[in-house]
Amino acid sequence: MMVTVVVLSPFLLMFSFKESHYPMFWKVARILSLVLVYGMGFCLKIQYDQITDRNKSYMFCPNHASLMDAFVLIALSKNPIVFVGKKELVKIPIFGFFYKRVVIMVDRNCPESRKKVYESAKKRLQNGTSMAIFPEGLVPTENVVLAPFKNGAFSLAIEFNMPIVPQVYYDCKRLFSWDVFKGSPGVFRIHQHAFIETTGLEMDDMEHLKQHVFKLMEDDLLSDKKFMNDTNRPNNEREFKSPL
Repeated sequence: MMVTVVVLSPFLLMFSFKESHYPMFWKVARILSLVLVYGMGFCLKIQYDQITDRNKSYMFCPNHASLMDAFVLIALSKNPIVFVGKKELVKIPIFGFFYKRVVIMVDRNCPESRKKVYESAKKRLQNGTSMAIFPEGLVPTENVVLAPFKNGAFSLAIEFNMPIVPQVYYDCKRLFSWDVFKGSPGVFRIHQHAFIETTGLEMDDMEHLKQHVFKLMEDDLLSDKKFMNDTNRPNNEREFKSPL
C-alpha cells in the first residue's frame, strides 16, 4: 500500500491542482485503487442489475462498513466520480493533502457549508462526471446492519436530476474490519442495484426517496448469510430501526 502511494504520488499531485485535470487524477486514483484491492489479496465479484451510461451523471450510494469501501467504488468506475466528504478528514496526514483538492467537503454543522456543496457540484457535474456519498454518514459499529441515512445524497440527486445507484458491499466489513484482529484475503461481493430515477421529483419527495433506498439496501444485506454472520446478530434483530 505504501509503495503504491509513494510511486503514484507525483502523478496525483500533478493532476490535483486544477479541476480540469480531474479526469486524469481519477485514472491515476483508479490504478492506485486496483493495485490496493488486488495487491492486498482481494478480488471483486460484481452483480450488475443495470449498467451506467458513460455520458450520464449518477449519484452512487454504497453502504459504509470498511476503510476499503472508497477504494472498491473507485476501482469499479471507469468514469470520474466526485466524492462529497466530511471536512474533518482533511486533518489526516498525506491523505488530507489530496483529499481537500479533489473532494467536495462539507461541514454538516454549518448551513453555509451545505450551500457551497451545491455550487461546487454544479461545476463538477459535466461530461459524465458523477457523485458519490456514503449516505450513512459514518462507518457503523460491527453489529449494525445499516445506519440511518442522511439527507445529502438524496437532496443533491433531486436537485441535479441524477439517478441514484444503490451499491451493496457485503464483505468489506468481514474481510477488512476496523478490528485489527479480524479479516483475511478473499472476495469482495458487490451488488449494483437497478437505478432509481429522480426526474420529476421535488424536495418534498426526498424523505420517501431516502426511505425507499434504505429499505432496498437493508433488505439486501439482511438476506445475505455471510454478512449477517459477521454482525453477530440474529437476522430479525437490528440496532437501528428502518426509517420506514
